[in-house]
Amino acid sequence: MTTIIDGKQLAKEVNAKTKERVSALKERGRVPGLVVIIVGDDPASAIYVRNKHRKATQLGINSIVRELPATVSQEELLAIVETYNVDPSVHGILVQSPLPVGLDEQAIVAAIDPAKDVDGFHPLNVGRLFANLPGNHPVSCTPRGIMTMLHSLPVHLRGKHAVVVGRSMIVGRPMAAMLLNADMTVSVAHIYTKNLSELTRTADVLVVATGVAHLIKEKDVKPGAIVIDVGMDRDENGKLTGDVDFDGVAEKTAAITPVPGGVGPMTIATLMEQTVDLCEWSE
Repeated sequence: MTTIIDGKQLAKEVNAKTKERVSALKERGRVPGLVVIIVGDDPASAIYVRNKHRKATQLGINSIVRELPATVSQEELLAIVETYNVDPSVHGILVQSPLPVGLDEQAIVAAIDPAKDVDGFHPLNVGRLFANLPGNHPVSCTPRGIMTMLHSLPVHLRGKHAVVVGRSMIVGRPMAAMLLNADMTVSVAHIYTKNLSELTRTADVLVVATGVAHLIKEKDVKPGAIVIDVGMDRDENGKLTGDVDFDGVAEKTAAITPVPGGVGPMTIATLMEQTVDLCEWSE
């Protein structure tokens, strides 16, 4: 019997705990603060930022959206980031990607105070994740949300084989590190991987984050596998779909995430959770 992992419901549970933590902080006179900086007028980015702001406000987080024109210079943007770095009321800083052509996104991310890096993209935090260092540090929100989903299942991950398809710094690479830190054996596949299907069929846990609609078919999945679909694609009819052929794959799996309603809600819930973490860690 296949378990459909309900990201919406799990996100509600995470958000409820986050709201309780925010209330407890407010009783001590502290309010978690999140700043999202958006540059230019990319429509998809505007939707993402609006959703983040709405959810933060619902949970009692002080949410600031800083909108900047596409003509902003690198120096101006760096100066704005620095004003929030030194603002004690701000605990999380996020610069919405992608940035307009001409801005150095890596330099902007590296300029964020690592202790306020709510996206978990700062090189120092990435290094801490890959080194599996002890202590508190933020990590990439989508992989962290996926780990929450995996831990919600009655499955022991230790010693199992995970295959991550995709190697981006947003999902693939940090996902591989988190699975490795969970004592799994991890393989990472990408556009140059030969015999992809042979590899994916060995996966006890298969995480797919490529942006290629229905890349993974029924023949590519091991019976009883857990399949996590990070894709947010559009099919020929404009309908939102994933990197996995859900209809063809679902019955073969032990558990699978749908698109929409799977990983997406968990990403935003984890961003809110991590904002509160940063506030608590700053005490």
